Amino acid sequence: MLMTNMDIVTTGKEARVVTMPFADALVSLGQSRSDVVVLSADLSNYTDLIPFRDAFPDRFFQVGMAEQNMMGIAGGLARSGFLPIAVTYGVFATRRAYDQVAMALGTGTVKAIIVAFLPGITTPFRATHQATDDLALMRAIPGMTVIDPADSTELRAALYAAAANQGTVYLRGLRGLVEERFDPEGFIFTIGAARLVRDGPDVAIVGTGLGTAWALDASEILAARGISASLLHVPTLKPLDREAIAALAARFAIVHVVENHSVLGGLASAVAEVVAGIGAPTRVNPIGVPDQWAPAGSLDYIRSEINLSAADIVDRVLATWTRT
Repeated sequence: MLMTNMDIVTTGKEARVVTMPFADALVSLGQSRSDVVVLSADLSNYTDLIPFRDAFPDRFFQVGMAEQNMMGIAGGLARSGFLPIAVTYGVFATRRAYDQVAMALGTGTVKAIIVAFLPGITTPFRATHQATDDLALMRAIPGMTVIDPADSTELRAALYAAAANQGTVYLRGLRGLVEERFDPEGFIFTIGAARLVRDGPDVAIVGTGLGTAWALDASEILAARGISASLLHVPTLKPLDREAIAALAARFAIVHVVENHSVLGGLASAVAEVVAGIGAPTRVNPIGVPDQWAPAGSLDYIRSEINLSAADIVDRVLATWTRT
């Protein structure tokens, strides 16, 4: 189900910053639902969980540095009538606890939420903390819903949608100071629905998560050069809005996919699956983390080093574009 919001998005220069939107949404969810319980693996200070812990101390479980145990505990709580929300870093929720996620939360009738912070290259550290393969891993678990929010507005709305969802949801988290790209007034998040945030005739870009924010900034640079881009935001990688992707692919010879994830197995792979499935003569150009570990440093530095800055995205789009 395609949604259109071309009038409520902002560029990075215009975006306001929201403090701990996940914490606010989590406390609000806890106030409205007594079955919500939260689990942390010794990262409460770094995943915006302190407000929930203080508001609901009897519904907060600190399991220590034991992510595998945390997923097992979450599975038990889910089967006992609770809605467990297991919160940690993306690399620990996936690489470290993948078997437990699959067995405890991916089999049977289980309703739970895994919230994974430090998605992609948002960590200042290297391979130990770079969750650049988490979307690929979680897409492969049968029945798993996979969501990558773009901003504070979408993070809040996606958490509420995840709580109403049947089954387990993997939700990428954004902590601390988070940009607001979508106007929260009247904002609707529907699991499985893509969102058209720009509609132009010249180039096509598909994004997810922070990749959409980066693509939005790149589209502004393109617009200043007289090139109008269509930008399709795909926050739900599974279930995927195949119809929206197919409709965009039918209009363009090349679709550029921007994501805060490896170019292997994430959104670019999902888009390629759709394009191949419908037999469209459309090329998919993946723009994401290359098949290597990124350097350590600030997000801006890492993006510049692996050619993911807004200017780099523009250059990579223009390298395949000719004016007609």
